[in-house]
Amino acid sequence: MNPSTLIGIFASILLLVSVLFFTAESPESFINFPGLAIVVTGTLAATFISYPLKEVLRVVRLVGLVFRRENTYMRDDIRELVDMSRLWFKGDVRAVERELEHTRNPFLRTGIQLVIANTKEDEIFDMLRWRIARLKAREHAEAQIFRTMATYAPAFGMIGTLVGLVNMLEVMDAGDLQVIGPRMAVALLTTFYGILLANLVFKPIAVKLERRTEDRLITMNMVLEGISLITKRRLPSFIEETLNSFVANYHDEIRDNSVKPRPDSSVSSATKG
Repeated sequence: MNPSTLIGIFASILLLVSVLFFTAESPESFINFPGLAIVVTGTLAATFISYPLKEVLRVVRLVGLVFRRENTYMRDDIRELVDMSRLWFKGDVRAVERELEHTRNPFLRTGIQLVIANTKEDEIFDMLRWRIARLKAREHAEAQIFRTMATYAPAFGMIGTLVGLVNMLEVMDAGDLQVIGPRMAVALLTTFYGILLANLVFKPIAVKLERRTEDRLITMNMVLEGISLITKRRLPSFIEETLNSFVANYHDEIRDNSVKPRPDSSVSSATKG
């Protein structure tokens, strides 16, 4: 389970409990099933109208990724690339092919297969970059569906509010505040539901999917760089150091405060020299 998602769910529940039990005389006053149905049904209907059925169904299956910690296996890919670069540097093509049988990264496997087939370097890069662009476009479209739903939900919340206001206007001639007040509250609840779903469900899911795509693109570009170095027959040790730079995590890219500076005397003497 993704720990940040758990923290977010817990904080959301805490927020809702605070709203229900500490800011209202009765928690039931925040429950309005017809208003919730307007928001949810309207948002789903508009989404199905906007996107093809197969895309919507595929995105629904991706919701589980928000709750699951996904490992990019970048360290494993680096190890496989370095091992295969050593075999390729020795000219042992059969050994490289045997290693490919156990490679679980299809992007890496395709790149090495192209190298073994003596494909031109430019053609290898064109194909792999096209696959990177295709993944980026597909997953961006998946996240965009949830961003679209985040815009639909408040709009249908306002529609529910307008419906409630119309119902309230029908009883205003009676002048009974005991009837007008509850109907006004019900009318405003649909806007509350729309804003809540947009900012606590749809937008967070979209951001999670976008962050997942960024991590996957970093991994694919790392593999692309490794394959580029293999085609240039660089030393395996150089390839390993280059690829490890992709996973190096620096708090500040231009300053590392954990490293002790040289004494002032050494710096001054070196400057004078």
